[in-house]
Amino acid sequence: MRDWRLLDKGFKTAVENMALDDVILECHAGGLVPNTVRFLQFSPPAVLVGYHQVVEQEVRTEYCETRGIDINRRLTGGGAILFDSTSLGWEIIASKAELAYSATFNKTKMFEEMSRGALLGLRSLGIPASFRPKNDIEVGGRKISGTGGTERGESFLFQGTLLVDFDVETMLRALKIPVEKLKDKEIESVKERVTWVGWELGYVPSLDKMKKALKAGFEKAFNIRLTEEGLSESEEKLLKRRLPHFRSSRWINLHRRPVDDAAEAYAVTKTPGGLIRVSLSLERRPSLIKNILITGDFFAFPSRAILDLEAKLKGATLDEIRGIIHDFFDAGEILIPSIAPDDIVDLILEAARKTEYDRLGISLAEANHIYTVNGEGVEHLVGDYDFLLLPYCAKLPSCEFRWREGCARCGKCSVGQAYELAEAAGLTPLTIQNFEHLMATLRRLSQQGAKGYIGCCCEGFYCKHQDDFDDVGLPGILVDIDDQTCYDLGLERQALNGTFESQTCLRIGLLSKLVKNFSKGRRRCPTST
Repeated sequence: MRDWRLLDKGFKTAVENMALDDVILECHAGGLVPNTVRFLQFSPPAVLVGYHQVVEQEVRTEYCETRGIDINRRLTGGGAILFDSTSLGWEIIASKAELAYSATFNKTKMFEEMSRGALLGLRSLGIPASFRPKNDIEVGGRKISGTGGTERGESFLFQGTLLVDFDVETMLRALKIPVEKLKDKEIESVKERVTWVGWELGYVPSLDKMKKALKAGFEKAFNIRLTEEGLSESEEKLLKRRLPHFRSSRWINLHRRPVDDAAEAYAVTKTPGGLIRVSLSLERRPSLIKNILITGDFFAFPSRAILDLEAKLKGATLDEIRGIIHDFFDAGEILIPSIAPDDIVDLILEAARKTEYDRLGISLAEANHIYTVNGEGVEHLVGDYDFLLLPYCAKLPSCEFRWREGCARCGKCSVGQAYELAEAAGLTPLTIQNFEHLMATLRRLSQQGAKGYIGCCCEGFYCKHQDDFDDVGLPGILVDIDDQTCYDLGLERQALNGTFESQTCLRIGLLSKLVKNFSKGRRRCPTST
């Protein structure tokens, strides 16, 4: 049986906890400290973004600042989380050799193995937890702990966050989710996807009891003996030097500022490895990448490799990017589980094509709200289309046509304008009630020989169902919806059932331009009807 250190420094600020992650990993990589299991607690509460995320895209900063919620950045990838004063974090810092790690090791399998100690600890408390790929611990299908990892030299850090007595409303308001119209029942819907120790047990165990259970779980999972010790002298000295860095805007923002939609091209996709966003600015002639930002909730090993890849792409032509990205992956400079080099290449090219939309009078800011289905480029935007698909959630909740086809043209929502645009261009407007209705409608239109469609949906829906749109095989143009959508509010289940009660708003100005260009394209095609 091997001896490892158990480190428990109690409540710390976000700055202190994030700096300690870096310090312990650095010292371990230098052979200065033993393999370690660490517990983390935060006071005050903190929002922590993943290493590759942009703070302004993920966090309601004003809300956090006015309520004393710290904002900081993790060493690990993944999505933004709220770490309140009841949450309990756990970490494993160990050598790759101890973890049977290799460059080709299946990361999902590794995440599962590294989560085993927490699983055993939760089960000993009476919570039937299990692992859910790619990196969650769940109870009955509801997430109770997210996990993630990073590496440095021959050392690896793996961490998880255990929800203990969770404040769902604060989480929804601290993270970038529009919730001005949230009702009690809508907050309850979030609880269908997450759970916490207090909910599962009917009471909140003491922190001491939970720590003992996790400690025993880690000891059993890794066949180790954990002995509580403090920081080494090396760690204490390095911590003092590193704290200013982790307190700085340079670290918290990591120079990963959101792009100005008016000047930057943007594209997003959902992959098995997570969401990827690409933002880039280009020199038009020749087509050189002036600046590029690759962000998202994916995991990359090592974490800074994405920054290195961005640096290699600056100044490159669009013709060169495929070779640069493949060479970067082939050289072993980066590993992103379940994301292939061409996923990034294709997304960059998709963003770059949007700079050409200005030929149609569509600004780059508007182009960033357009998604193409089964086609690409300017030519796709002037194709021949038959239908305009509109979401029921854009109609007034009180409208008699909310749950059925038709429009009263009352002028109280944007749908009436969309109907008028469609009819003037010879398009048939259809109201979509839910996902199943959408798929059934697209398949029916495809079987009937429809040429294609223009539709409206939110970014979240598009990302989740890209493959479903593509599989139907029907050409389409999708326009992002303004205002609060079911995906913004975390109410996908209501939308799926057709019971989402809030109202969204269509981008009528952009729809008008698309329909105008479509009409021009139709006039250039004598065989069109």
